[in-house]
Amino acid sequence: MSWTDERVEMLKKMWSDGQSASQIAKELGGVTRNAVIGKVHRLGLSNRTAGAAPVKPEPPKAAKPAAPKPAETKAAKPAPKTEAARPVTAAPETKSSMPARRQIIPAGQPLPPQPSANEISPEALAKVNEIEKKSKKISLMELTERTCKWPVGDPATPDFWFCGLPVQSGKPYCEAHVGVAFQPMSSRRDRKR
Repeated sequence: MSWTDERVEMLKKMWSDGQSASQIAKELGGVTRNAVIGKVHRLGLSNRTAGAAPVKPEPPKAAKPAAPKPAETKAAKPAPKTEAARPVTAAPETKSSMPARRQIIPAGQPLPPQPSANEISPEALAKVNEIEKKSKKISLMELTERTCKWPVGDPATPDFWFCGLPVQSGKPYCEAHVGVAFQPMSSRRDRKR
């Protein structure tokens, strides 16, 4: 199907009469609604002119409140949310197929305990400690694609910094931090047991 002068004129007339792109496509035949919309935009007709009936938005329907579940009680109220809060995934209490629950920790509060040092190989940990003594300690604004983006410290404190050493090819971190961040699947599997 090609847009002949006759079909373009018919499109312009129907569009100015306020017909929808679907109606125009059906009337013209051999063309889709999206093709009509594309042609309208290419012709610069996207603003409707005379004859177009203004569309009145429907008033929002009031949502019916859900009936309380029998297990719910009035004593169980959700904790109030603070304005400056950050979500953190809490560790599950038991092993199950349930996803980890998220808890809200207010900004400026200490984060929950991170993976312990015994989960990282002693060699990698020693290498990281040695590298962090030599790191450039740069700020977020100083990071580039060639600097290690490994964060050190608590972001809520002024002594937070990034490693800043040259990155390993194709990775966002230096060699030492790549050894910690990207561990082989077998060692991660062994750690969970």
